[in-house]
Amino acid sequence: MSPTLLLDLDGTLVDSVPDIVAALNRMGKARGFAPFDRAEIVPMVGDGTRSLLQKAFAARNTPFDPTVEAPYVVDYTAHSTDETKPFPDVIETLRRFADAGWKLAVCTNKPVAPTHAVLAALGLTPFLSAIGGGDSFPTRKPDPGHVLGTLELAGGRADAAVMVGDHHNDVLSATGAHVPCIFAAWGYGPLSMAEGAAAVAEKFADLPGIADGLLKRA
Repeated sequence: MSPTLLLDLDGTLVDSVPDIVAALNRMGKARGFAPFDRAEIVPMVGDGTRSLLQKAFAARNTPFDPTVEAPYVVDYTAHSTDETKPFPDVIETLRRFADAGWKLAVCTNKPVAPTHAVLAALGLTPFLSAIGGGDSFPTRKPDPGHVLGTLELAGGRADAAVMVGDHHNDVLSATGAHVPCIFAAWGYGPLSMAEGAAAVAEKFADLPGIADGLLKRA
């Protein structure tokens, strides 16, 4: 069976914070919120859209209004690649994995609609065997069911898979699924979130060598 590489999206494959900040500011402007900036939003990313919005409202000392979620997702999806870009070496490294016989899949807490929009616009979709979004399954990261559900979609198995992510949710979900996790040190999460990861990668281009080594060790 071909090995499978599961990849988180925001902070791992792509730098999406500029478009997330812009969408939050469009949402917040109508409510009189002071503008958000990158430094404020980066720590809020990784737990899904509902959590992001709840944290944004809390940061402005305002009770969360759940009716904002659906229009926020529509607006963000429409502008999700205005400024979002892949991290350095992503395209070349995904091609290396594909050429070496790996299946590739995205496992993200971002809703599936904007996930598809981002991946398609940036030319990443052709590399992928599956996309598991935050609303694709009954559970999402850190629940291991999200990892296992995405693996099933990709036609992979936990004993021949590696996860890559920049958040403790990635480490926890992968560990719970008995899949080794590589922590993405270039991403949004602090290095303290790497606790429990099987390895740490400093840059995207380092992933093939680390992933091969983890599979051989397993």
